Amino acid sequence: MLPTLSVISVIDDDASVRAATNNLLSSHGYLVHTFASAEEFLQSARLNDSSCVIADVQMPAMSGLDLLTYMRAQGNAAPFIFITAFPEESVRARALKAGALGFLAKPFAGTELVNCVEAAVNRNHGGTGK
Repeated sequence: MLPTLSVISVIDDDASVRAATNNLLSSHGYLVHTFASAEEFLQSARLNDSSCVIADVQMPAMSGLDLLTYMRAQGNAAPFIFITAFPEESVRARALKAGALGFLAKPFAGTELVNCVEAAVNRNHGGTGK
């Protein structure tokens, strides 16, 4: 039996960030779905089967932090990793306090993101990996 691929949902209003993140994580064996907004993600079939959510902090309408807060209120415990072009310490502290497993400043090294995703997936699946 083949191992189940971990589903990674990437939410960023920047198409180039979505494409680059998709390419990076797909090349590491993850099944990646991308979304241009938190609202698009919340309306998708991926909402409840994501092994990890990677979200931009600052997006129009609903921010990444608001998305995390909303999902936790709905009982969804998917691991979150935030990426941002505005890495303010106060925002980082709020994100980590809200339960984020990672907070990466753009541009970040691909290995940093992959390491965060691997840690999140292993935590979410009890160490089963991809």
